Amino acid sequence: MITGGCRCGAVRYTIALERMPRSYACHCTLCQRASGSSFAHQMPVPEAALSVTGELLTAGVTSVSGAVSTGYHCAACVGRLYSTNSRWPGMAIVRAGTVDGSERLTPALHIFISTKQPWIALPRDVPAFEESAPPAELATILELAPPA
Repeated sequence: MITGGCRCGAVRYTIALERMPRSYACHCTLCQRASGSSFAHQMPVPEAALSVTGELLTAGVTSVSGAVSTGYHCAACVGRLYSTNSRWPGMAIVRAGTVDGSERLTPALHIFISTKQPWIALPRDVPAFEESAPPAELATILELAPPA
């Protein structure tokens, strides 16, 4: 069982998986703005495995591709915990920093490095993509089922 929560503790979650999933770092400018940081460290999990307690606020954004991303935030501290995306039905994209024991997570790949901050040095042995990784390759690296 994997656990995590927001910064104030009003929202907690469990992920019913036997082992920690793989994570990735997205360096796109949208993730930079949404996270207020230089990239978003994210961990896809099956949405059915995620159980949340506490009050959530949701906010949806439609990308230029037409995909809808819905963010789930703590109603008290407004910390973003996870999101869903119409491009990956059935998946929740958990913000890796909200996971208890997040120091054990190292990105298995980096995407949108064409817009990464220039001072970030990426490890040579981790796959990196100028833009998004092709869906099948992303699924293989993250050990996920490919999107429908």
